[in-house]
Amino acid sequence: MTAHFVNLLDDLRRRSLRMASEVEDMVQEACEVVFQLNETLAQRVIARDVEVDAEEVAVESEVIRLMALYQPVGVDLRLLCTVLKANNDFERIADCAVNIAERASHLEVQSLASECDALRRMAPIVRRILRHAIQSYSADDMQVARRVLEEDEPIDAYYGQIVREIVANATRSSENMGGQLDLLSVAKNLERIADHATNIAEEVIFVSTGQIVRHRGASRPR
Repeated sequence: MTAHFVNLLDDLRRRSLRMASEVEDMVQEACEVVFQLNETLAQRVIARDVEVDAEEVAVESEVIRLMALYQPVGVDLRLLCTVLKANNDFERIADCAVNIAERASHLEVQSLASECDALRRMAPIVRRILRHAIQSYSADDMQVARRVLEEDEPIDAYYGQIVREIVANATRSSENMGGQLDLLSVAKNLERIADHATNIAEEVIFVSTGQIVRHRGASRPR
């Protein structure tokens, strides 16, 4: 490939990584709102989604343009496919952060979240998984990517525990069910963020090796 194509590819990757950093900040801020109500922070998360949406479209358009103009093969083609897929996952993660911020804006959530041990344990793990997924994506680090697949394993267990607790609370009393459902939505969106981070890690392995690890037991099923 020409030096011009290589430069364009480098620019595209930097743009994608800036988007990844923006999304990571949104998730961090949304998680903060879950445990300590901050309406200003929640609204900032929601507002930033517009920028992420616009950037997702721009990155996708550039990937398609580079594919059409240069018709790359081998590792260059795999890299463009990875950027395209990761781009979609980052946008979905931003959507999840917005959902969390919206739910956490309701007054009941903070008190329920502080009492939910599974959620308190789940949130930092999800943030760590996302951070490691972005790290592996940035550095093409397959070792870190494989660690993400392992770190994802406890998330289902914590989510299942939260579901069981909410069902048990509903059986005992129907009071505050609105808050309980908000809490369930927060947990579900955290679980989805971990899923999308796992997708990104799988694509890092793909671009490095050409090996597709989805549906092979390397990570939990979607």
